[in-house]
Amino acid sequence: MDYEYAPLRLPSNVDRLTAAAQLAIQAEFSGWELARVRLYRDGTRQVVLRRRRVNQPQPGLSY
Repeated sequence: MDYEYAPLRLPSNVDRLTAAAQLAIQAEFSGWELARVRLYRDGTRQVVLRRRRVNQPQPGLSY
């Protein structure tokens, strides 16, 4: 399996519920899944998302 990765850094003022909601939206509409989360002493979170790499372009969000 070949994956593509997207690193994110969430600031310390983002609480756990808001972070979970943001990640759930990315997972639902863009096909990302959670690969890793690191919580630092200052309260920031480093999140790594991944999804399978496909040869076809991924559909974007519709408004």
